[in-house]
Amino acid sequence: MRLFLSFILIFFPLFANASTVDKKIKSTASAIQSKKSEYSSIHEKMQKNAQEILKQKQEIKRQLERLKELEIELAIKEDVYKTNISELENLSTTQSNLKKDQEDIEQKLIFNIARMASLTILMDKKESTSVDSIMSEEIIKILAKQTDMDIKDLNERFFKNNEYMASLEKQSNLIKDEIASIDQKRKELKQTKQENENELANLKKNKQNYKIALERILKQQDSLKQTLANLNIIKVDEIKRAKEKEQQEQAMNDVDLTNMPKVKKVGSSYQSVKTIRYRGTKTIAPLDGYTVTKKYGNYTDPIYNIKIFNESVSLAPKEKDAKVRNVFNGKVIFAKSTPLLDNVVIVEHDNGLHTIYANLSQIAPDIKKGKKIRRSSVIGRVNDELVFEVTQKNYHINPLELF
Repeated sequence: MRLFLSFILIFFPLFANASTVDKKIKSTASAIQSKKSEYSSIHEKMQKNAQEILKQKQEIKRQLERLKELEIELAIKEDVYKTNISELENLSTTQSNLKKDQEDIEQKLIFNIARMASLTILMDKKESTSVDSIMSEEIIKILAKQTDMDIKDLNERFFKNNEYMASLEKQSNLIKDEIASIDQKRKELKQTKQENENELANLKKNKQNYKIALERILKQQDSLKQTLANLNIIKVDEIKRAKEKEQQEQAMNDVDLTNMPKVKKVGSSYQSVKTIRYRGTKTIAPLDGYTVTKKYGNYTDPIYNIKIFNESVSLAPKEKDAKVRNVFNGKVIFAKSTPLLDNVVIVEHDNGLHTIYANLSQIAPDIKKGKKIRRSSVIGRVNDELVFEVTQKNYHINPLELF
């Protein structure tokens, strides 16, 4: 009896810890389920790049529309522009002549006003009533009258010239405004063309970088699929696989940067992937702390508009050189470095279940093919992102359903 009680006292904390762990697992699973809607459709970095590319496409489209409007507007105004330039030159000549005429009138007015003042003084002067003086007075009166008429005439001409010059000035200003407006449109056209060229150059560069990243993801996916096929974990239809690659290459070789092609279903990766729901016991996650950066399931690439099926999830660890743990008891059937997926470990479990851990920065020294390992055993470490995949009897399972 004592021995039995001792046994209970020894193992009770273990049972308690197991219960706590199970509660944590359930809590974590619940939290993951509630966050599913927040996960991005694609890799976070690629999503940002895709958003930038789509934004650039919209900006280029707007610029092209504006360029077209400006070109049409300037084509219509080209004759008006030439006419305005010619008319402005004529107005300038006319204004110059009028200014000279006005200056001449001013000089004549000054002279006649001075003469009138002199004649008025002479007429007011008391002189004798001789015949000569009478004649002189009459001549002065005639001169005064004529001078007065000249002053009135010059004065009228002066004000008419002023009005005409003001009218010409107003007309000139309107023409100058019209010319300035067209010149501004030309400047805007030139600037928009330059901006458009810059945006196209940036778009070409960003799209090329995005294409390289997408091709890498597709190659990684294909490499992992081939590895699983070689291990008889899943079956791959080679004909559909070849067709899928051809369609993907065709979609990604689209040279029209501003074109927005229709969504296509690309190959077996979208149409023929067999999936099932996970019905087993919940378990631990392969990382202690992580962020989901690529989720499982259908994904429509926003740039090339091809539909792809993500058979794995990408988990970014919260710390560098993070430990990666095996999620179930099982046997290692693959553990080595690959060209595209860095280090890969595949563990075989009961009921035809396999878990795949790819993109490991290193594999634990004791993890070898054929080794039996328990749940939570450290199988390696990861720096960047863990690619985690789960299969069962030729079917794919959403890895997040395990946790």
